[in-house]
Amino acid sequence: MRLARLDPAPTGGVRRFDTVYRPGGPVHVAATLRPLQRGSGDPAFRVVGSDVWLALRTPEGPASVAIRQAGDTIGISAWGDGAEWAVEHGPDLVGRGDDWSDLDVSSHAFLADARHRQPGLRLCRTNTVVAMLVPAIMEQKVTFRQAWGAWRYLLRGYGTPAPGPAPVGMIVPPSAAEWAKVPSWEWHRAGIEPGRSATVMRAVKVAPALERTLSLGRGGAVVAARLQSIPGIGKWTAAETAQRSHGDPDSPSVGDFHVPALVGWALTGGPVDDDGMLELLEPWRGHRERIVRLIGGSGFRKPAFGPRMTIQDHRHH
Repeated sequence: MRLARLDPAPTGGVRRFDTVYRPGGPVHVAATLRPLQRGSGDPAFRVVGSDVWLALRTPEGPASVAIRQAGDTIGISAWGDGAEWAVEHGPDLVGRGDDWSDLDVSSHAFLADARHRQPGLRLCRTNTVVAMLVPAIMEQKVTFRQAWGAWRYLLRGYGTPAPGPAPVGMIVPPSAAEWAKVPSWEWHRAGIEPGRSATVMRAVKVAPALERTLSLGRGGAVVAARLQSIPGIGKWTAAETAQRSHGDPDSPSVGDFHVPALVGWALTGGPVDDDGMLELLEPWRGHRERIVRLIGGSGFRKPAFGPRMTIQDHRHH
């Protein structure tokens, strides 16, 4: 793996930085970045041809990032105040440091086939905690359609137009300080009830402490505990955050309405609850989120009309 830094080039007065990342193995850029997309109309995520554009809130400010694959290299370009930071950390977005080498799925035919067909799947790491935590809080206890509608509404009202030549309509999400200034009635208009908006406010108040958890590595129990120390953030929200911010390979979304049933149907041919999912994933402890991602990316769908069971949704914890 080698990271080549190119000199910054001006683009219409907006700073541009470029790098070329050579991962030393297959990487499927779109599949790796897909968890960052909050619905098909996400103003912070756009696919244009084979390029993926991200509107990122970095510690240095807003950035537009274009990620394009060319053979065995990945080109990363960024514009805006956060461009240099985005280019430095850009390879983490497409799996730098995400090591699948000791994941052995040979004992399970479905997983072995899913891995064979997805050699370029990696876990992304954004290195931004609050930026991943806020939308996860929005997704608690509601449908994704409701949450993503709120996300679009609030970004359009309080985000920053993506700098540089980003596709029209792209918006950089607010910073922690900007989220803190969103008035209560705007959360209400977005469809976010006071419980969730209050959780966001508690989180952004301790943003520096949350960002420091990135120094603890790729997630794990300590990171999960730090995230869950904020009232209103439980296992599901912490996992959904750490999967993206830290690149946590072992944090399956316990309490999710869909994931346990999907894992159960894929691995055993029938639905399971959270405990059943964890039991099924136990042989791959250390890689449990990788297993979930393999299943999700395989194209497998649980039957539309299968045995009914009640799956409790714990996403408010």
